[in-house]
Amino acid sequence: MDKSNWIWLDGKFVPWGEANVHVLTHTLHYGLGVFEGIRCYRCDDGRSAIFRLREHNRRLYESAHILGLTIPFGEQELDEACVETVRRNELEECYIRPLVFLGDGEMGLAADNAVRVAIAAWRWGAYLGEDGQAKGIRAKTSSFHRFHSNTLMSKAKTVGNYVNSILASHEARTGGYQEALMLDTQGFVAEGSGENIFIARDGLVRTPGGHSILPGITRDTVIKLLGEEGIEVREERMTRDEIYIADETFMTGTAVEITPVRELDGRSIGKETPGPITRNLQKAFFELVRGRNERHRNWLTFV
Repeated sequence: MDKSNWIWLDGKFVPWGEANVHVLTHTLHYGLGVFEGIRCYRCDDGRSAIFRLREHNRRLYESAHILGLTIPFGEQELDEACVETVRRNELEECYIRPLVFLGDGEMGLAADNAVRVAIAAWRWGAYLGEDGQAKGIRAKTSSFHRFHSNTLMSKAKTVGNYVNSILASHEARTGGYQEALMLDTQGFVAEGSGENIFIARDGLVRTPGGHSILPGITRDTVIKLLGEEGIEVREERMTRDEIYIADETFMTGTAVEITPVRELDGRSIGKETPGPITRNLQKAFFELVRGRNERHRNWLTFV
């Protein structure tokens, strides 16, 4: 990790190496916490802008509400803290990680410890690699299913939920693949270990909806961008063999941005990777986050 200098912790900045917690921190033991992943980009005019900061922090508060956690800071205060974390660390481009967690005090499932908040930022490139973003990745259907909404609530970006993702990702990577495709408990396509997924066939784009996915901010951006180009997007169930015969498949997320999938379970996807819809979408997305698209300037928070 490319460490930066400062981390915002409970309302004040502390040096990176001193942003510590006790070993009995409740969330470390039981996983009750929520987080976000946000990107900041350097725009063509030389300024840096955080992409869809308000939407990310809104989801952070909604995730906390779902879990019954009360964040002891207002949304605007956290927005400003994210901006100041980037500014104070003199980062032109970076990944921002707000984290809400229960501190130490009592142990046990019924403990009522203080809710704490941290915001870190560091330089981080393409999550699945620049080569994967340009040429596509190889994915494998996981033996681990994405959980049902009444097992672990899927609309919250919950710390503990990512054990499910880690197991799937580890299984895929040890098998020589770059990412996992996860099915829901009924056997339909859900998402990647940390990404949403789209397929294109005959000019129509489809993406899973339903109960088992986290509705991503980048996913929402892609749906809007495609709609503005007159490309229909349907949110509906799909099976993994529909991915095998798709013209194009791509994954979306703050970390992966827009990354094509060139192969699933040893089957190549489409005739070229990335395909034309994916290429045009990547172009439109990076124009947007780098300040070249006037239509969605409200999605940029300048540092």
